[in-house]
Amino acid sequence: MKLENVVPWGRNLQEYKDMFELSSEDLKLKILGCGDGPSSFNYEVSKINSNVISIDPIYQFTKDEIQKRIDETSLIVSEQIKENENNFVWKNIKCVDELIDIRLKAMSNFIKDFDNGKKENRYIHNELPILSFPDNSFDLVLCSHFLFLYSEHINLQFHIDSILEMCRVSKNEVRIFPLIDLKNNKSEHLDYILDILKDKGFNTQIVKTKYEFQKLGNELLIIKLN
Repeated sequence: MKLENVVPWGRNLQEYKDMFELSSEDLKLKILGCGDGPSSFNYEVSKINSNVISIDPIYQFTKDEIQKRIDETSLIVSEQIKENENNFVWKNIKCVDELIDIRLKAMSNFIKDFDNGKKENRYIHNELPILSFPDNSFDLVLCSHFLFLYSEHINLQFHIDSILEMCRVSKNEVRIFPLIDLKNNKSEHLDYILDILKDKGFNTQIVKTKYEFQKLGNELLIIKLN
């Protein structure tokens, strides 16, 4: 992975709650966040629960390297959003300026927490489709804005391997959001994945969430493992 190919863009705890339908009880569980990147989810939850681990390939880099990349890309991303603001739903987040403020604050909190979080093994350099954790290590596994979203760039086999790997390390549930691709269409991989999970005996549920930023991006896949 080359850092110059990464566009850091972090979400906060409230967004995670809304995207994943996370209750107060959920937040007390042992949680793995896959592809959390520079979000402040781990930082915010660590204040109430020390059993949250985030994994991402970006965690192989130093705090200063990640901050430099944030500085290089934030203005570009902000301008792109302003140019395409009609492509988004301004409901949970009211306007472009609020969005940028939320993202920059989330990434700032991540940066402040990163070195300490690495020492506490809350930020671990891992990447799908292979995780370094034993079977049934977590109560709940989350994946935000990676699988399904990048369906044009990530093939079906990678999705299958990644989702089954998340199921392997979870005791209870896996939750994935959103289920659309970058063009706001249902992922071409979704129906195949649902069939495979059914064949393996997993129960699946697609839930409409309170969160919608991408148009039609308001559905959550819940995989129940027991």
